[in-house]
Amino acid sequence: MPKSLVLASRSASRITLLGEAGLAFAAEASGVDERAVEAPLLAAGADPGAIALRLACAKALDVASRRPDALVLGCDQTLGLDGERFVKPADRTAARAQLSRLRGRTHELHSAMALAEGDRIVWHDVAVARMTMRPFSDAFLDDYCDRAGDAVLSSVGCYQLEGLGVTLFEAIEGDYFTILGLPLLPLLAELRRIGQIPS
Repeated sequence: MPKSLVLASRSASRITLLGEAGLAFAAEASGVDERAVEAPLLAAGADPGAIALRLACAKALDVASRRPDALVLGCDQTLGLDGERFVKPADRTAARAQLSRLRGRTHELHSAMALAEGDRIVWHDVAVARMTMRPFSDAFLDDYCDRAGDAVLSSVGCYQLEGLGVTLFEAIEGDYFTILGLPLLPLLAELRRIGQIPS
């Protein structure tokens, strides 16, 4: 019999994606201190994909500790450029500087998922999308930041591909859902495999 499915996040985009896929679930934010989890990994030189997976697992296990009878989905997304991990910008100045570094180059988005039951991870996956920004002008960058407003602060890459952010790019390799932070196809395949949803 299927378990209750809980998303360990209050992310609007992830809630929308799961809902539009027809899944019945609850959403509950984790209390994980992401910077504390990341610190030893960064010090050890872990790559962005490994950090995303560790964070996804930590979030899933945190919520599963309060919902032991549920199947809990934890997610995280990191952005890497030449092995360096980027974080969400603190303000518009930081966002502009980050976009300046990304323009004309290819970065990677690592979207990790983990399913937890009680105190154990029962499945995990990491998907990668390669995103190539075009070499836009400073004038375009200023206009983009003005038009995007506070949205540039809400994601690690300072863009939402489903909106104005698409104007930053010249090439994209990878799954659309991976870019949005929830690779639905491998998740749905696993949920079918374990009988959580019809196959």
